[in-house]
Amino acid sequence: MKQTNSDYLSDLQQQVKQHLSDYRYQHCLRTSERAVQLAQFNNYDTYKAQIAGLVHDYAKERSDEEFITMIKQEKLDADLLNYGNAIWHGIVGAFFIKYELGIVDEDILNAVRRHTTGDVRMTTLDKIVFMADYTEPGRDFKEAEEARAITDRDLDAGVRYQLQHTLEHLLQQKRQIYPLTIASYNEWVVQK
Repeated sequence: MKQTNSDYLSDLQQQVKQHLSDYRYQHCLRTSERAVQLAQFNNYDTYKAQIAGLVHDYAKERSDEEFITMIKQEKLDADLLNYGNAIWHGIVGAFFIKYELGIVDEDILNAVRRHTTGDVRMTTLDKIVFMADYTEPGRDFKEAEEARAITDRDLDAGVRYQLQHTLEHLLQQKRQIYPLTIASYNEWVVQK
């Protein structure tokens, strides 16, 4: 008997839930719902957006050792070792999703990879997950309402808004900034 989309999604939710705290899992559910909403606003495949939103933080609570092992196993750029979970759970997390959840759709995997850094070129799904994560209803940072309103009107404007505010935040915190985030900012904010 063939598994329905609904059955698959239910199974996937259970798998994701097993690897996350309730707090993180609830965030993934809200991000998934927000991704569906943004997909509807942007005439994109809602089912694909729902899955990508659900799994985007699947690897968020992994140990540094697990990430480092995966970076080495997959022969990823050694510069990644200079960063941490904030970057790893997207770029490296996509491999955990592929191997453990069996998701091989590159659109979904790339959206997960890019949700922590943005990218110079982003697909509609990349932008949906990037902004769903940032604007899901549980987010209550100072600019959250403005970010939601901008994103609902114009997905690209939302991406620009997030990149600008994320970079400002990282600079204020004197945090190391991943080079792709700077390149994304330069492409999306400076060049527009």
